[in-house]
Amino acid sequence: MGFWELFLLALALSADAFAVSVTNGFCMKKIVIKKTFVIALSFGVFQMIMPIIGFFLSVKYTEKIAQWDHYIAFILLGIIGVKMLIEGIRELKSPEDNEQICTTYDKKLSPAKLFVQSIATSIDALIVGISFAAMKVNIVAAAAFIGFVTFFLCVMGVFLGKKSGDVLGSKAEVIGGFILFGIGLKIFIQHTFFGG
Repeated sequence: MGFWELFLLALALSADAFAVSVTNGFCMKKIVIKKTFVIALSFGVFQMIMPIIGFFLSVKYTEKIAQWDHYIAFILLGIIGVKMLIEGIRELKSPEDNEQICTTYDKKLSPAKLFVQSIATSIDALIVGISFAAMKVNIVAAAAFIGFVTFFLCVMGVFLGKKSGDVLGSKAEVIGGFILFGIGLKIFIQHTFFGG
């Protein structure tokens, strides 16, 4: 997997975390740098750890599934991409009222709530880790890169959320879905027709 593929994959995987960071930022009374850093670090760490877990859970089966790696990558990334597209489009069609979001939102973002958010937004990365094992990707470098990109985007998400509400979050999820599906399709075509 090349740099730009990994970069686009990192952007796609971080879309959920970015969307939640936007909402977190939108509901803050004021931007606190320390709190912004903690939010972004939590999302980034989980986006880094999950692919590693998925990778090592499946690595012992890699030899058995090596001939099917492109199908696995296409199916897994395709499913995640389509899921993100559907959820993002659904949110765009019926967005919640911004005031209602913050009325029901716990303004004091507790460590437990941030932990749950981080887990929920990184499940897709666990599945991607499985496809990384099939493709024999350097998991440490790839996971660290995904974590860094997620951290950076979540910092931006908090600031953007404070400025513009949660509209960007839904759009990010739609874009992320297209990217994931596109990468899966590229891998499938490359391996099936060009023996890459």
